[in-house]
Parts: sequence; structure tokens; C-alpha cells
Amino acid sequence: MSRSVALPPWPAVPPRHGKVQLRPVRDEDTALAIGLSTDSYVPQIGSLPDHASEAEAKDWVHRQKRRHSDGAGFSFVIEATATGTGVGHCGLWLRDLAAGRGSAGYSVLPEQRGMSFAADALAALTTFGWSIAGLHRIELYIEPWNAGSIRTAERAGYLREGLLRSHQEIGGTRRDMLLYAEVRS
Repeated sequence: MSRSVALPPWPAVPPRHGKVQLRPVRDEDTALAIGLSTDSYVPQIGSLPDHASEAEAKDWVHRQKRRHSDGAGFSFVIEATATGTGVGHCGLWLRDLAAGRGSAGYSVLPEQRGMSFAADALAALTTFGWSIAGLHRIELYIEPWNAGSIRTAERAGYLREGLLRSHQEIGGTRRDMLLYAEVRS
């Protein structure tokens, strides 16, 4: 187990790339959480309940707001810069920062997919990650069937490193995961 290290402060300038900027999760992001919870996959891979009620969505928002102070990492809303609208969520998780590793995840509202928001968010998140002293590697875990997420990872410069068999439980079933990573150059 890695020893814990203090997380760096929240970025003074919101990370940006392409059509998005990343901002802190706010109380008013409950509607975004409800929208993400309607996706058939998003609730299986995180702590957002399927078809979340307003109270469940508020609980999820409050958990995301605490991720940094709890030492887990950085939880961001993906905001379309053209409209200022939240279109998804992403996170840089740093529980293994002492070992030089982090992991990332991203999800975009179903109606906002196919517009490069996820790839732009992952690129912004990765650039921000390289500003963190001691972080040398960011990993992504993607199910082999998830062609959209694979395209997102590759568009953001991540390389496939291999298949992790029976790596993670999702929806009550052990699943294989592709390992994608980017390393600090």
C-alpha cells in the first residue's frame, strides 16, 4: 500500500483544452448528476445511483465536492466553454500519488456525446496532472467493448498497455479491463 501524500492545492486557473474547461463541482450540479445517472453504464462504474432522485444526486454532488479534501483527488465538471453548460464529469484520482501514479475517469451526458467533449476534458485533465509534482503516470481502465472510451483515450494521447483479466467488478460481474496510460515525458 502506498503511503499517502498531501494533495496539491486546487488549480488557480481552470484546466482547459479545445471546447471545454474543468471546474469544481458545485451545489447546482444536481441536474447534471441526474442526467448522468440516466445512462445505463455510468451508475455501474461509480457512486452515482441509477436514475438518481434529487436527494441522491445532491449526495453525489457533496461527495464529489469532498474528494479533494478527503485526499482522493480532483473531481471536475466538464463545462462547454461556448455555453458555460456542464456536459459531464471527470476526475483525477491520486490515492497512489506517493508511488507516482494516478488514474482518471470521465463521463459525458448521453445527449452530449460525439462532440469531442470527453477527449478535450481528458487532455485538459492530463495537462493539469503533469503540473503535479511527483505524478509520473496516469492510468485509464476501459472495458474492451467500450469503443467510444477507447477512441477518447487514444485521441487524448493515451497508449494501450494491455488487458487486465477479471480486473474489476462492474454491475456485480468481474470484468476484463484494458489498461491505457500516459506517462510524463
